[in-house]
Amino acid sequence: MRNRFVAVGTMLALLVLSGCAGPAGISSAGQLASGDRRQVSEPVAPIRTCATVSAQRTLTGGAGDDADEAAPPDTARIQQALDDCARTDDSVVAVRLAASDTLTDFLSGPLTVRQGEVLLLDSTVTLYGSRNPADYQIAGRETCGTVGRSGGGCAPLLTLSGAHTGLTSAPDAAGRQGRIDGRGGQTMWGAQQSWWDLAQAAKGHGMQNVPRLVQASKADDVTLHDIDLVDAAGIHVSFQDADGLTVWGVRIQTPATARNTDGIDPAGATDVTIADSWIMDGDDGIAIKAGSEPSAHISILGNHFFGTHGISIGSETTAGVSDVLVADDTVSGTDALGNASAASTGIRIKSSPKVGGIVRQVTYRRICLDAVKAPLDIDPFYGGSNGPNVPRFQDIVVSDLRATNSPRGATSVLKGADAAHPLRVRLENIDVDARPVQASDADITAAGVVFGGAELSSESSDVHVSDADAPTPAEATPCVFPSYPAL
Repeated sequence: MRNRFVAVGTMLALLVLSGCAGPAGISSAGQLASGDRRQVSEPVAPIRTCATVSAQRTLTGGAGDDADEAAPPDTARIQQALDDCARTDDSVVAVRLAASDTLTDFLSGPLTVRQGEVLLLDSTVTLYGSRNPADYQIAGRETCGTVGRSGGGCAPLLTLSGAHTGLTSAPDAAGRQGRIDGRGGQTMWGAQQSWWDLAQAAKGHGMQNVPRLVQASKADDVTLHDIDLVDAAGIHVSFQDADGLTVWGVRIQTPATARNTDGIDPAGATDVTIADSWIMDGDDGIAIKAGSEPSAHISILGNHFFGTHGISIGSETTAGVSDVLVADDTVSGTDALGNASAASTGIRIKSSPKVGGIVRQVTYRRICLDAVKAPLDIDPFYGGSNGPNVPRFQDIVVSDLRATNSPRGATSVLKGADAAHPLRVRLENIDVDARPVQASDADITAAGVVFGGAELSSESSDVHVSDADAPTPAEATPCVFPSYPAL
Protein backbone atom coordinates (compact mmCIF):
# COMPACT_ATOMS: atom_id res chain seq x y z
CA MET A 1 0.00 0.00 0.00
CA ARG A 2 2.78 2.43 0.86
CA ASN A 3 4.41 2.16 -2.56
CA ARG A 4 1.10 2.88 -4.25
CA PHE A 5 0.70 6.21 -2.51
CA VAL A 6 4.32 7.20 -3.07
CA ALA A 7 3.73 6.65 -6.77
CA VAL A 8 0.57 8.77 -6.68
CA GLY A 9 2.37 11.59 -4.88
CA THR A 10 5.29 11.53 -7.29
CA MET A 11 3.03 11.49 -10.33
CA LEU A 12 0.97 14.42 -9.04
CA ALA A 13 4.00 16.47 -8.15
CA LEU A 14 5.50 16.02 -11.59
CA LEU A 15 2.17 16.65 -13.32
CA VAL A 16 1.47 19.82 -11.39
CA LEU A 17 4.95 21.22 -11.60
CA SER A 18 5.15 20.65 -15.33
CA GLY A 19 2.21 23.03 -15.79
CA CYS A 20 -0.54 20.44 -16.37
CA ALA A 21 -2.52 21.17 -13.23
CA GLY A 22 -6.01 21.69 -14.60
CA PRO A 23 -8.46 18.82 -15.04
CA ALA A 24 -9.91 18.74 -18.53
CA GLY A 25 -13.48 19.46 -17.41
CA ILE A 26 -12.78 22.75 -15.63
CA SER A 27 -13.17 25.83 -17.76
CA SER A 28 -11.10 28.95 -17.34
CA ALA A 29 -13.44 30.48 -14.73
CA GLY A 30 -10.70 31.97 -12.61
CA GLN A 31 -7.09 30.91 -12.41
CA LEU A 32 -6.40 27.32 -11.37
CA ALA A 33 -3.76 26.55 -8.77
CA SER A 34 -0.55 24.78 -9.70
CA GLY A 35 1.02 24.66 -6.23
CA ASP A 36 4.68 24.23 -5.36
CA ARG A 37 6.94 25.67 -8.08
CA ARG A 38 9.86 23.34 -7.27
CA GLN A 39 10.56 20.00 -8.93
CA VAL A 40 9.66 17.83 -5.95
CA SER A 41 10.39 14.12 -5.56
CA GLU A 42 10.73 11.82 -2.57
CA PRO A 43 13.65 13.00 -0.42
CA VAL A 44 16.72 10.90 0.31
CA ALA A 45 18.88 10.93 3.43
CA PRO A 46 22.25 12.73 3.39
CA ILE A 47 25.11 10.61 2.07
CA ARG A 48 27.45 11.62 4.87
CA THR A 49 26.87 10.96 8.56
CA CYS A 50 28.79 13.52 10.60
CA ALA A 51 28.14 12.05 14.08
CA THR A 52 26.42 9.07 15.67
CA VAL A 53 24.87 9.21 19.14
CA SER A 54 24.03 5.79 20.60
CA ALA A 55 21.06 5.02 22.84
CA GLN A 56 21.90 4.32 26.47
CA ARG A 57 18.46 3.37 27.78
CA THR A 58 15.05 1.93 27.01
CA LEU A 59 12.07 3.66 28.63
CA THR A 60 9.51 1.20 30.00
CA GLY A 61 6.06 2.35 28.96
CA GLY A 62 7.55 5.56 27.64
CA ALA A 63 8.64 6.78 31.08
CA GLY A 64 12.05 7.07 32.72
CA ASP A 65 13.00 6.88 36.38
CA ASP A 66 12.59 9.94 38.59
CA ALA A 67 16.16 11.15 38.14
CA ASP A 68 15.97 11.00 34.35
CA GLU A 69 12.56 12.66 34.23
CA ALA A 70 13.73 15.51 36.46
CA ALA A 71 16.81 16.12 34.28
CA PRO A 72 16.64 14.43 30.85
CA PRO A 73 20.03 12.74 30.41
CA ASP A 74 20.44 12.87 26.62
CA THR A 75 19.97 16.57 25.90
CA ALA A 76 23.58 17.67 26.21
CA ARG A 77 25.19 14.88 24.21
CA ILE A 78 22.72 15.14 21.32
CA GLN A 79 23.06 18.91 21.24
CA GLN A 80 26.86 18.66 21.31
CA ALA A 81 26.79 16.47 18.21
CA LEU A 82 24.45 18.92 16.48
CA ASP A 83 26.64 21.88 17.40
CA ASP A 84 29.79 20.15 16.17
CA CYS A 85 28.24 19.18 12.82
CA ALA A 86 26.68 22.52 11.86
CA ARG A 87 27.38 23.66 8.26
CA THR A 88 28.22 27.10 6.94
CA ASP A 89 27.62 26.31 3.25
CA ASP A 90 24.99 24.42 1.22
CA SER A 91 26.20 20.93 2.15
CA VAL A 92 24.01 18.64 4.27
CA VAL A 93 25.06 15.94 6.75
CA ALA A 94 23.24 13.55 9.05
CA VAL A 95 23.45 13.38 12.82
CA ARG A 96 22.31 9.86 13.63
CA LEU A 97 20.48 8.65 16.73
CA ALA A 98 21.33 4.95 16.77
CA ALA A 99 20.04 1.91 18.61
CA SER A 100 22.65 0.05 20.65
CA ASP A 101 21.91 -3.65 21.10
CA THR A 102 18.53 -3.67 22.91
CA LEU A 103 18.71 0.01 23.90
CA THR A 104 16.56 2.17 21.64
CA ASP A 105 15.40 5.31 23.45
CA PHE A 106 16.55 8.87 24.09
CA LEU A 107 15.10 11.30 26.65
CA SER A 108 15.77 14.95 25.92
CA GLY A 109 14.80 18.53 26.53
CA PRO A 110 14.73 21.10 23.69
CA LEU A 111 17.23 20.61 20.86
CA THR A 112 18.34 22.86 17.99
CA VAL A 113 19.13 21.33 14.59
CA ARG A 114 21.43 23.78 12.85
CA GLN A 115 22.15 24.74 9.25
CA GLY A 116 22.91 21.84 6.93
CA GLU A 117 21.92 19.10 9.38
CA VAL A 118 19.33 16.35 9.19
CA LEU A 119 18.55 14.47 12.40
CA LEU A 120 18.39 10.80 11.35
CA LEU A 121 16.74 8.21 13.61
CA ASP A 122 17.16 4.45 13.33
CA SER A 123 13.86 2.69 12.63
CA THR A 124 13.62 1.35 16.20
CA VAL A 125 14.65 4.58 17.93
CA THR A 126 12.30 6.87 19.84
CA LEU A 127 13.29 10.36 20.93
CA TYR A 128 11.11 11.21 23.93
CA GLY A 129 10.49 14.83 24.90
CA SER A 130 10.93 15.97 28.49
CA ARG A 131 7.84 16.17 30.70
CA ASN A 132 9.47 18.85 32.84
CA PRO A 133 8.02 22.28 31.89
CA ALA A 134 11.10 24.01 33.31
CA ASP A 135 13.20 22.48 30.51
CA TYR A 136 11.19 24.43 27.92
CA GLN A 137 10.92 27.75 29.75
CA ILE A 138 11.62 30.85 27.64
CA ALA A 139 13.15 33.58 29.79
CA GLY A 140 10.87 36.53 30.42
CA ARG A 141 7.74 34.77 29.13
CA GLU A 142 4.74 33.23 30.84
CA THR A 143 5.43 30.14 32.89
CA CYS A 144 5.64 27.01 30.76
CA GLY A 145 3.14 24.41 31.93
CA THR A 146 0.49 26.92 33.03
CA VAL A 147 -2.55 28.67 31.59
CA GLY A 148 -1.74 32.26 30.66
CA ARG A 149 -2.82 35.04 28.31
CA SER A 150 -0.46 34.61 25.36
CA GLY A 151 0.61 30.95 25.43
CA GLY A 152 4.17 31.75 24.38
CA GLY A 153 6.13 30.52 27.37
CA CYS A 154 7.57 27.25 26.05
CA ALA A 155 10.35 26.55 23.55
CA PRO A 156 9.74 23.74 21.01
CA LEU A 157 11.18 20.28 21.54
CA LEU A 158 12.96 20.51 18.18
CA THR A 159 13.93 23.80 16.58
CA LEU A 160 15.09 23.59 12.95
CA SER A 161 17.36 26.60 12.67
CA GLY A 162 19.02 27.71 9.44
CA ALA A 163 18.71 26.48 5.88
CA HIS A 164 18.84 22.86 4.67
CA THR A 165 17.68 21.21 7.90
CA GLY A 166 15.32 18.34 8.55
CA LEU A 167 14.24 15.15 10.25
CA THR A 168 14.25 11.66 8.77
CA SER A 169 14.61 7.99 9.61
CA ALA A 170 15.64 4.76 7.94
CA PRO A 171 12.45 2.62 7.76
CA ASP A 172 12.89 -1.13 8.10
CA ALA A 173 11.21 -3.96 6.21
CA ALA A 174 8.40 -4.10 8.79
CA GLY A 175 7.46 -0.49 8.08
CA ARG A 176 8.80 0.91 11.35
CA GLN A 177 10.09 4.47 11.30
CA GLY A 178 12.03 6.49 13.82
CA ARG A 179 9.74 8.24 16.28
CA ILE A 180 9.60 11.57 18.09
CA ASP A 181 7.21 11.37 21.05
CA GLY A 182 6.02 14.54 22.81
CA ARG A 183 4.25 12.52 25.59
CA GLY A 184 1.41 15.03 25.60
CA GLY A 185 -0.89 12.65 27.46
CA GLN A 186 1.52 11.94 30.31
CA THR A 187 1.51 13.96 33.52
CA MET A 188 3.91 16.91 33.50
CA TRP A 189 6.81 16.50 35.89
CA GLY A 190 5.97 18.06 39.25
CA ALA A 191 2.34 18.69 38.28
CA GLN A 192 -1.03 16.97 38.41
CA GLN A 193 -1.99 17.53 34.77
CA SER A 194 -0.79 16.39 31.38
CA TRP A 195 -0.04 18.86 28.61
CA TRP A 196 -3.40 17.91 27.06
CA ASP A 197 -5.21 18.44 30.37
CA LEU A 198 -3.72 21.93 30.45
CA ALA A 199 -5.09 22.66 26.97
CA GLN A 200 -8.56 21.61 28.09
CA ALA A 201 -8.29 23.76 31.21
CA ALA A 202 -7.41 26.77 29.04
CA LYS A 203 -10.51 26.44 26.86
CA GLY A 204 -12.44 29.67 27.19
CA HIS A 205 -10.15 30.93 29.96
CA GLY A 206 -6.80 31.74 28.34
CA MET A 207 -3.96 30.08 26.45
CA GLN A 208 -2.02 27.00 27.44
CA ASN A 209 1.76 27.29 27.61
CA VAL A 210 2.87 24.04 25.98
CA PRO A 211 5.80 23.19 23.68
CA ARG A 212 5.42 22.59 19.97
CA LEU A 213 6.99 19.38 18.77
CA VAL A 214 8.86 20.75 15.72
CA GLN A 215 9.33 24.38 14.71
CA ALA A 216 11.19 26.01 11.83
CA SER A 217 11.18 29.80 11.58
CA LYS A 218 12.95 31.73 8.81
CA ALA A 219 14.70 28.50 7.82
CA ASP A 220 14.56 27.71 4.09
CA ASP A 221 14.67 24.24 2.55
CA VAL A 222 13.33 22.11 5.39
CA THR A 223 12.61 18.39 4.90
CA LEU A 224 10.61 15.96 7.05
CA HIS A 225 10.73 12.44 5.66
CA ASP A 226 9.69 8.98 6.90
CA ILE A 227 9.40 10.03 10.53
CA ASP A 228 6.68 9.40 13.14
CA LEU A 229 5.52 12.38 15.19
CA VAL A 230 3.50 11.15 18.15
CA ASP A 231 1.50 12.68 21.02
CA ALA A 232 2.63 16.28 20.65
CA ALA A 233 1.88 18.57 23.56
CA GLY A 234 0.73 21.24 21.09
CA ILE A 235 1.25 21.84 17.37
CA HIS A 236 3.22 19.06 15.69
CA VAL A 237 4.96 21.03 12.92
CA SER A 238 5.16 24.81 12.55
CA PHE A 239 6.91 26.24 9.47
CA GLN A 240 7.05 30.04 9.54
CA ASP A 241 8.23 32.82 7.23
CA ALA A 242 10.41 30.71 4.95
CA ASP A 243 10.64 29.17 1.49
CA GLY A 244 10.80 25.46 0.75
CA LEU A 245 9.16 22.80 2.94
CA THR A 246 8.92 19.14 1.90
CA VAL A 247 6.93 16.72 4.07
CA TRP A 248 6.87 13.16 2.72
CA GLY A 249 6.01 9.86 4.37
CA VAL A 250 5.42 11.50 7.76
CA ARG A 251 3.00 9.85 10.19
CA ILE A 252 1.41 12.08 12.81
CA GLN A 253 -0.50 10.21 15.49
CA THR A 254 -2.18 12.11 18.31
CA PRO A 255 -5.79 11.51 19.42
CA ALA A 256 -8.66 13.58 18.07
CA THR A 257 -9.44 14.44 21.70
CA ALA A 258 -6.11 16.27 22.28
CA ARG A 259 -7.04 19.95 21.97
CA ASN A 260 -5.02 22.37 19.80
CA THR A 261 -2.65 19.76 18.42
CA ASP A 262 -2.52 20.91 14.78
CA GLY A 263 -0.71 18.60 12.39
CA ILE A 264 1.27 20.85 10.01
CA ASP A 265 0.98 24.66 9.97
CA PRO A 266 2.74 26.50 7.13
CA ALA A 267 2.53 30.25 7.91
CA GLY A 268 4.12 32.91 5.73
CA ALA A 269 5.32 29.93 3.69
CA THR A 270 6.11 29.58 -0.01
CA ASP A 271 6.88 26.50 -2.12
CA VAL A 272 5.54 23.80 0.15
CA THR A 273 4.78 20.16 -0.68
CA ILE A 274 3.06 17.84 1.80
CA ALA A 275 2.71 14.39 0.24
CA ASP A 276 2.11 10.72 1.02
CA SER A 277 1.61 11.39 4.74
CA TRP A 278 -0.80 10.20 7.44
CA ILE A 279 -2.13 12.88 9.78
CA MET A 280 -4.18 12.27 12.92
CA ASP A 281 -4.56 14.97 15.57
CA GLY A 282 -6.99 17.02 17.67
CA ASP A 283 -7.22 20.16 15.53
CA ASP A 284 -6.53 21.13 11.91
CA GLY A 285 -4.75 18.42 9.96
CA ILE A 286 -3.07 21.16 7.93
CA ALA A 287 -3.62 24.88 8.53
CA ILE A 288 -2.16 27.32 5.99
CA LYS A 289 -1.84 30.74 7.59
CA ALA A 290 -0.77 34.21 6.46
CA GLY A 291 -0.73 36.57 9.42
CA SER A 292 2.19 38.89 8.69
CA GLU A 293 3.65 37.30 5.53
CA PRO A 294 1.82 35.77 2.53
CA SER A 295 1.61 32.04 1.89
CA ALA A 296 1.70 30.80 -1.69
CA HIS A 297 2.58 27.91 -4.06
CA ILE A 298 1.52 25.05 -1.78
CA SER A 299 0.73 21.44 -2.80
CA ILE A 300 -1.09 18.96 -0.55
CA LEU A 301 -1.04 15.65 -2.41
CA GLY A 302 -2.02 12.05 -1.64
CA ASN A 303 -2.40 12.37 2.15
CA HIS A 304 -4.78 10.70 4.61
CA PHE A 305 -6.38 12.55 7.55
CA PHE A 306 -8.02 10.98 10.61
CA GLY A 307 -10.14 12.74 13.25
CA THR A 308 -8.87 16.20 12.39
CA HIS A 309 -10.60 19.54 11.79
CA GLY A 310 -9.77 19.20 8.13
CA ILE A 311 -7.48 20.51 5.42
CA SER A 312 -7.65 24.18 6.33
CA ILE A 313 -6.67 27.65 5.23
CA GLY A 314 -6.75 30.26 8.01
CA SER A 315 -7.85 31.64 10.24
CA GLU A 316 -5.09 34.29 9.83
CA THR A 317 -5.15 35.36 6.17
CA THR A 318 -4.27 39.06 6.50
CA ALA A 319 -1.19 38.90 4.26
CA GLY A 320 -2.92 36.73 1.65
CA VAL A 321 -2.99 33.06 0.63
CA SER A 322 -2.74 32.07 -3.04
CA ASP A 323 -1.95 29.19 -5.40
CA VAL A 324 -2.88 26.21 -3.22
CA LEU A 325 -3.44 22.80 -4.83
CA VAL A 326 -5.10 20.05 -2.76
CA ALA A 327 -5.45 16.76 -4.63
CA ASP A 328 -6.03 13.03 -4.06
CA ASP A 329 -6.52 13.27 -0.28
CA THR A 330 -8.84 11.35 2.04
CA VAL A 331 -10.37 12.72 5.23
CA SER A 332 -12.04 10.56 7.90
CA GLY A 333 -13.93 12.11 10.80
CA THR A 334 -12.81 9.40 13.22
CA ASP A 335 -9.25 8.83 14.39
CA ALA A 336 -7.47 5.47 14.38
CA LEU A 337 -8.39 4.97 18.06
CA GLY A 338 -12.11 5.22 17.37
CA ASN A 339 -12.54 8.80 18.61
CA ALA A 340 -14.95 10.87 16.51
CA SER A 341 -13.67 14.41 16.14
CA ALA A 342 -15.89 16.99 17.84
CA ALA A 343 -15.37 19.35 14.88
CA SER A 344 -14.60 17.04 11.95
CA THR A 345 -14.27 18.95 8.70
CA GLY A 346 -13.35 18.09 5.14
CA ILE A 347 -11.99 21.08 3.23
CA ARG A 348 -12.06 24.38 5.04
CA ILE A 349 -11.33 28.07 4.46
CA LYS A 350 -11.82 30.09 7.62
CA SER A 351 -11.12 33.69 8.51
CA SER A 352 -12.76 36.78 10.01
CA PRO A 353 -12.69 40.58 9.67
CA LYS A 354 -10.25 40.61 12.57
CA VAL A 355 -7.56 38.58 10.74
CA GLY A 356 -8.91 38.43 7.19
CA GLY A 357 -7.35 39.02 3.80
CA ILE A 358 -7.51 37.64 0.29
CA VAL A 359 -7.59 33.89 -0.37
CA ARG A 360 -7.46 33.15 -4.07
CA GLN A 361 -6.46 30.56 -6.66
CA VAL A 362 -7.23 27.51 -4.51
CA THR A 363 -8.02 24.22 -6.26
CA TYR A 364 -9.32 21.01 -4.66
CA ARG A 365 -9.38 17.86 -6.83
CA ARG A 366 -10.41 14.27 -6.13
CA ILE A 367 -11.11 14.59 -2.42
CA CYS A 368 -12.82 11.78 -0.49
CA LEU A 369 -14.55 12.46 2.83
CA ASP A 370 -16.05 10.01 5.30
CA ALA A 371 -18.10 10.73 8.43
CA VAL A 372 -17.27 14.43 8.70
CA LYS A 373 -19.64 17.03 10.17
CA ALA A 374 -18.74 19.82 7.74
CA PRO A 375 -17.85 18.46 4.29
CA LEU A 376 -17.20 21.92 2.77
CA ASP A 377 -16.71 24.80 5.17
CA ILE A 378 -15.93 28.22 3.67
CA ASP A 379 -16.60 30.75 6.44
CA PRO A 380 -15.49 34.42 6.58
CA PHE A 381 -16.83 34.87 10.13
CA TYR A 382 -14.86 32.22 11.98
CA GLY A 383 -14.33 33.59 15.49
CA GLY A 384 -16.33 36.81 15.01
CA SER A 385 -17.53 39.47 12.58
CA ASN A 386 -15.78 42.65 13.75
CA GLY A 387 -12.60 44.17 12.36
CA PRO A 388 -11.15 46.10 9.40
CA ASN A 389 -9.73 43.15 7.44
CA VAL A 390 -12.62 41.80 5.40
CA PRO A 391 -11.94 38.25 4.10
CA ARG A 392 -12.12 37.85 0.31
CA PHE A 393 -12.40 34.34 -1.10
CA GLN A 394 -11.95 34.20 -4.89
CA ASP A 395 -11.05 31.73 -7.64
CA ILE A 396 -11.91 28.72 -5.46
CA VAL A 397 -12.45 25.49 -7.42
CA VAL A 398 -13.70 22.19 -5.98
CA SER A 399 -13.76 19.27 -8.40
CA ASP A 400 -14.60 15.57 -7.93
CA LEU A 401 -15.43 15.55 -4.22
CA ARG A 402 -17.34 12.76 -2.48
CA ALA A 403 -18.68 12.76 1.09
CA THR A 404 -20.14 9.58 2.58
CA ASN A 405 -21.50 8.48 5.96
CA SER A 406 -21.98 12.07 7.06
CA PRO A 407 -23.25 12.15 10.67
CA ARG A 408 -26.66 13.49 11.64
CA GLY A 409 -26.69 17.27 11.37
CA ALA A 410 -23.74 17.46 8.97
CA THR A 411 -23.81 20.81 7.18
CA SER A 412 -21.72 22.51 4.49
CA VAL A 413 -21.02 26.25 4.55
CA LEU A 414 -20.51 28.44 1.45
CA LYS A 415 -20.35 32.07 2.56
CA GLY A 416 -18.88 35.35 1.40
CA ALA A 417 -18.26 38.31 3.69
CA ASP A 418 -20.90 40.64 2.19
CA ALA A 419 -22.35 41.77 -1.12
CA ALA A 420 -19.20 43.70 -1.98
CA HIS A 421 -16.96 40.74 -1.10
CA PRO A 422 -18.83 37.62 -2.24
CA LEU A 423 -17.45 34.11 -2.26
CA ARG A 424 -16.57 33.20 -5.85
CA VAL A 425 -16.40 29.42 -6.22
CA ARG A 426 -16.77 26.82 -8.95
CA LEU A 427 -18.10 23.39 -7.95
CA GLU A 428 -17.88 20.45 -10.33
CA ASN A 429 -18.75 16.75 -9.87
CA ILE A 430 -19.68 17.09 -6.19
CA ASP A 431 -21.67 14.39 -4.38
CA VAL A 432 -22.25 15.05 -0.67
CA ASP A 433 -24.72 12.79 1.10
CA ALA A 434 -25.74 15.48 3.64
CA ARG A 435 -28.25 17.96 2.20
CA PRO A 436 -27.94 21.08 4.42
CA VAL A 437 -25.94 23.94 2.90
CA GLN A 438 -25.65 27.34 4.58
CA ALA A 439 -24.93 29.87 1.84
CA SER A 440 -24.81 33.65 1.73
CA ASP A 441 -23.17 36.36 -0.38
CA ALA A 442 -21.93 33.76 -2.84
CA ASP A 443 -21.47 33.55 -6.61
CA ILE A 444 -21.41 29.82 -7.34
CA THR A 445 -20.81 28.19 -10.70
CA ALA A 446 -22.00 24.61 -10.53
CA ALA A 447 -21.92 21.52 -12.73
CA GLY A 448 -22.94 18.09 -11.50
CA VAL A 449 -23.33 19.24 -7.88
CA VAL A 450 -25.54 17.27 -5.51
CA PHE A 451 -26.09 17.67 -1.77
CA GLY A 452 -28.27 14.99 -0.17
CA GLY A 453 -29.62 13.91 -3.53
CA ALA A 454 -30.69 17.42 -4.56
CA GLU A 455 -29.00 19.77 -6.99
CA LEU A 456 -27.60 22.97 -5.55
CA SER A 457 -29.81 25.97 -6.33
CA SER A 458 -30.25 29.64 -5.43
CA GLU A 459 -32.41 29.82 -2.33
CA SER A 460 -31.85 33.47 -1.35
CA SER A 461 -31.32 36.77 -3.11
CA ASP A 462 -27.65 37.01 -2.15
CA VAL A 463 -26.71 33.57 -3.47
CA HIS A 464 -26.34 33.16 -7.23
CA VAL A 465 -25.93 29.67 -8.66
CA SER A 466 -25.23 29.51 -12.38
CA ASP A 467 -24.77 26.47 -14.57
CA ALA A 468 -21.27 25.75 -15.77
CA ASP A 469 -20.33 24.03 -18.97
CA ALA A 470 -21.01 20.31 -18.87
CA PRO A 471 -18.30 18.76 -16.70
CA THR A 472 -16.06 15.92 -17.65
CA PRO A 473 -17.61 12.77 -16.09
CA ALA A 474 -16.10 11.95 -12.72
CA GLU A 475 -13.55 9.16 -12.63
CA ALA A 476 -15.09 5.75 -11.93
CA THR A 477 -12.53 4.89 -9.24
CA PRO A 478 -14.44 4.71 -5.91
CA CYS A 479 -13.25 6.38 -2.75
CA VAL A 480 -11.05 4.10 -0.67
CA PHE A 481 -10.22 4.97 2.93
CA PRO A 482 -7.10 3.08 4.04
CA SER A 483 -6.58 2.20 7.68
CA TYR A 484 -3.96 4.14 9.61
CA PRO A 485 -0.67 2.18 9.48
CA ALA A 486 0.45 0.38 12.61
CA LEU A 487 3.27 2.29 14.29
